Amino acid sequence: MAVLKVKFTKTKRDKLAQILWILNWVSVVSGIILFSLGLFLKIEIKKRNEVMAKGDINSVPNMLISVGVIACIINFLGGKICYDCSDANKFSRWKLVMLPYIVCTFCFTFCILVGALMCYTMRNELEESLYLGLRDAIKFYKDTDIPGRCFLKKTVDLLQIGFRCCGNNGFRDWFEIQWVSPRYLNMASKEVLDRLNSNVDGKFLVDGVPFSCCNPSSPRPCIQYQLTNNSAHYNYDFLTEELNIWMKGCREALLDYYTGIMRSIGIAALLIWLFELSVLIGVRYLQTAMKNVLLLGDLEGESDGWLLENSFVETAKYNISIIKNLGKANQISTVSGMNDPNINIQNTDCDKTNITTKSIPAAR
Repeated sequence: MAVLKVKFTKTKRDKLAQILWILNWVSVVSGIILFSLGLFLKIEIKKRNEVMAKGDINSVPNMLISVGVIACIINFLGGKICYDCSDANKFSRWKLVMLPYIVCTFCFTFCILVGALMCYTMRNELEESLYLGLRDAIKFYKDTDIPGRCFLKKTVDLLQIGFRCCGNNGFRDWFEIQWVSPRYLNMASKEVLDRLNSNVDGKFLVDGVPFSCCNPSSPRPCIQYQLTNNSAHYNYDFLTEELNIWMKGCREALLDYYTGIMRSIGIAALLIWLFELSVLIGVRYLQTAMKNVLLLGDLEGESDGWLLENSFVETAKYNISIIKNLGKANQISTVSGMNDPNINIQNTDCDKTNITTKSIPAAR
């Protein structure tokens, strides 16, 4: 029994073909939108790849870009097919192409759904990439004279100012690394030497942060150094007073930023998937209706269109049997009692004529 069978007159078939022709062109625009969203996300990730570890974070934008390009190609072809389907004579040349086209389009729409879901599952990979990338960027913040690292100080400063954040997890991350370059340390100073000698690794560690962590909205002048020393500042208590530096870590700030972008892209991709799925269903109805018209031979009469010719269970069983038969196509039968046809072939004389062979005399 056909699933969701609908009866179409010639007028309805023509209107369906015209509507699908228009919707396929709208789908071309949706493909351009998917391509643009993927390109936008790729550019945004590339802007801050200095503070991201290498990983699979580009898989989502690459997926969206690929799906967008394929959408433009498939829907352009679909528009041409639907335009010709308004004429039964023109449909005959597309008759054998329609079903493979529908199958390919179904797989393509599934890829759109996968791309949309990947936008929501990318958070963990992105968080790990940001954690490792920011850790290394902060670690090499002081290396302004080393090629390949000299730009990291500017990158981290602009990042902290732009996203109103400080450190990787928070401002205390700066307490655990030497972020002041040795060229700016006065080695003749007893205080500097004491700090270097007090550390096992010989690093100059201070309870201070770079200037880019300062909050310009704070009414109090920025306190960068001795953040945990109450006696070093007048009327100051670091435990109770709200510090005039950014409290949020840059990993959290960047993660919130990219999560917001991917959430919006995911919603747009889901809407495009629903739209593409509705167009695909319409094309399936048009294909079955036009196919039945040709079978009936009455081009002006009514015809049935359906989503599936048989029930879901029967269709699934049929497809599974096809897959199983494909696996058996190249196998040699091993049923007991059956021999290899290339072995022990008996020769038969069709004319049943006895051929006398001459005996060869024995050698003396």
